[in-house]
Amino acid sequence: MSNTNDIILRLKAVRNEKNLSYGDIMKLMEKNGDYLSKSTISRIFADNSENQTFRYNETIRPIAKALLDIENIESADSPDISAMKSLLQFKIHRIEELEKEIINMRMGYQEESLRLHEKMEREREQAQKNIDYFKAELQRKEQRIDTLLEALLAKDLRYDDIVLNQKEGK
Repeated sequence: MSNTNDIILRLKAVRNEKNLSYGDIMKLMEKNGDYLSKSTISRIFADNSENQTFRYNETIRPIAKALLDIENIESADSPDISAMKSLLQFKIHRIEELEKEIINMRMGYQEESLRLHEKMEREREQAQKNIDYFKAELQRKEQRIDTLLEALLAKDLRYDDIVLNQKEGK
């Protein structure tokens, strides 16, 4: 693809040389299986349109394919455009690599997330077992304290009885 401005100027020249109407251009495009609205075609052939921005593949290319030898246009790239194309191809390749890397990272993240979730679940179960064990231990110790307290109270009662009996018996 050469400079879009140059292509638009060539298209205008060919249209004027062959005295083609927008309808004629649309018929030529339809033969190639391409379709553009009449308004899009008129914008491309409008005065000063070469200074506007158009999407090459969607607007310019179908018309160029119909009116010009598109293969010659695309192979006649300037060195700057060839360099830009190779840079664009490199960037596209790099984007594809990064997308694959993102997919791999997501899979790794999901695996790690699952592993951590399972680990946390095991730790939660172990913590619940520990809580249940400590509750049982606490209850057993409370029962032991209650038993010792009862024994102490019984001992205090016997002591009070002995002391009371000694005071009365004196």
